Amino acid sequence: MIDIFKALSEESRLRILSIILEDELCVCEIESCLRMTQSNASRHLTALKKCGILESYKDAQWTYYRISKGFIQENKELWEYLKHKLKELETYSTDYEAYQKCKVQGLCDCNKKPH
Repeated sequence: MIDIFKALSEESRLRILSIILEDELCVCEIESCLRMTQSNASRHLTALKKCGILESYKDAQWTYYRISKGFIQENKELWEYLKHKLKELETYSTDYEAYQKCKVQGLCDCNKKPH
């Protein structure tokens, strides 16, 4: 439980979660949507995965992240709270708009591959 709350105490991680609420995303999509460097995004994704909030899988050279079904099942009340509160972040509307543009524009080669 301590690791979960430590992971959730960082704004960049909350921003990542707020856009992953909608769909699984490739690391490059997260970087683009949130204007993060690759190393910064990877550091935050690792923390979210290590505590069990996110899970990932690889497709060729791309790594995709999504909310862990196990996390949702084991933390139902926390998950419901997060789904509601993440959309209240000051950055949510801007981040969500960037997410939508990213999905439409297909900013990286990972969008050309079937999932």
